[in-house]
Amino acid sequence: MNIKYYPFLFIFSFSIFLFSCKKATTNDTLPEANLVFKFKFDSTQERLNNTGLPAAMAVGHSGQSPSFNGMSAHYIELAQTELTALGSGAILYRAEETTIGGDNAIKFDKSAVSGNNEVFFKIPLKSITPGVYEWLRLSLAYQNYNIKYYVDTVITGITIRKEFDATVASFIGFNTYIENYKIKNKILAVNANKKQGYWGFEADPTFNGVSYPFTMTGQAPEGGTTVVNPLFATSPVPTGSCVVTSDFPSGGLKITGQEKSDIVVEISLSTNKSFEWIEVVNDGKWEPSKGEQVVDMGIRGMKLKLF
Repeated sequence: MNIKYYPFLFIFSFSIFLFSCKKATTNDTLPEANLVFKFKFDSTQERLNNTGLPAAMAVGHSGQSPSFNGMSAHYIELAQTELTALGSGAILYRAEETTIGGDNAIKFDKSAVSGNNEVFFKIPLKSITPGVYEWLRLSLAYQNYNIKYYVDTVITGITIRKEFDATVASFIGFNTYIENYKIKNKILAVNANKKQGYWGFEADPTFNGVSYPFTMTGQAPEGGTTVVNPLFATSPVPTGSCVVTSDFPSGGLKITGQEKSDIVVEISLSTNKSFEWIEVVNDGKWEPSKGEQVVDMGIRGMKLKLF
């Protein structure tokens, strides 16, 4: 008499089996929670000096706020407290380096360049040592941005007094081995190490209907690149590096390793008059043809938001 119940029991058991398999499969395919880093470039953000204090433009200098196309990072570290020495925190990323050019240097052709509001790095949260991190150290390496330059000259009897658009590629890492790099349209071959502050410039001005494309390169003075570090007294960074430092919002970045969704870190970088030169003609316009030397291309501060 119990035989007639077998089909029901079979169907019931099989349903439980399917439900269990489906549940296991769903759990196995849950997306991995990551710590995600995104750039934001802000020309209105406060302009700071090396120690994190507000910085006015130096006498005899002038500057402009570039329009950024992209940035690359060389090193990312989470620091537990203001006393955590550089390299003693949780190192999340270090870009490839090489000695092919002599001294140790960042390998530029392996650098990833990211634009405004773009993700430049992410890492599974479960791979980070759980804890509370109060500070972020970010070593910046390369920038590409648009600026304006002024021409005041006479060409074939025609007086030119006008600002033109140009693109600058600048290297602000401690040392960079560059095979070649593209500024906007032009590719320049280097095949050598370049110290912090090396830059390339490309423009294509038009005078009287004729195009005059050209490129030039330069080198900012050693030690002249601003690197904002409010912890200079408790955890300094090496001279010539570009390890920018900022604190997380109140309470810090809390990581348990059990997160089910991403934590996004928005890194807002101050580009407030970050392109700085010494004036020859006191007009607030960059005139390279007058010998106005670029002296600083460093980011002018960093603020963090968590999402």
